[in-house]
Amino acid sequence: MARNTISRAMHDVGLAVWFGGTLANAVALNTAAAEAGNPSSAGRVANAGWDRWTPVNAVAIGAHIVGSLGLIGGNKERLLAQQGVASMTVAKTALTAAALGATAYSRLLGRKISQHNDVPVESGTQPTGSTPSDVATAQKQLAVMQWAVPALTGVLVVMSSFAGEQQRAGEVRKGLAARIMG
Repeated sequence: MARNTISRAMHDVGLAVWFGGTLANAVALNTAAAEAGNPSSAGRVANAGWDRWTPVNAVAIGAHIVGSLGLIGGNKERLLAQQGVASMTVAKTALTAAALGATAYSRLLGRKISQHNDVPVESGTQPTGSTPSDVATAQKQLAVMQWAVPALTGVLVVMSSFAGEQQRAGEVRKGLAARIMG
C-alpha cells in the first residue's frame, strides 16, 4: 500500500478543525455572548465570533474534502478488493454530505440572525421576549443545529478511526479473504 500522508493529514486536520471549532463555539461562544452586558450587545458579540470563524471553517472543510478525495484515490484497489471498505466509504460520504448540509443550513440561519445587529437576545441561540420573531425563530433552529454539526462530524471522526483500522495488515487479509470466499 502506498502512503497518503498529505491526503490523510488534510482529511484529519480539516475534520478536527471542523469538529472542534463548531463544538467550541456551541459550548462557549453562544453562551458567552450572554455576558456582553445587555441583550442588544449579546447578538452582536455572537455574530462577530461566528463571522470570524466562518472562513476558517470553510478552509477546514475544503481541506477535509480534498484529503478525502485523495484517500479514496489512493485506496481505490482496497475499495474494490477488500470487503467492507466500499460500504464504509459510502457511509462516510453520506455522513459527510449530511454534515455539509447541516453546516450550510446553520450558516444560513446565522446570516439571517447576523443581519440584525442590535436586536435584544439572551445569547447567541436564545431569544428574549422582545427579539423580533424572524430572529427568534432562526435562533431556536440554530440552538438545535449548533449541536448537529459537531455530532455529525464527531461520528465522522469515529468512522475515520474505524476506516484506519481497516488498513491494518490483518484486516486487509481478512477482508480480501472474505471477498474471495464470497
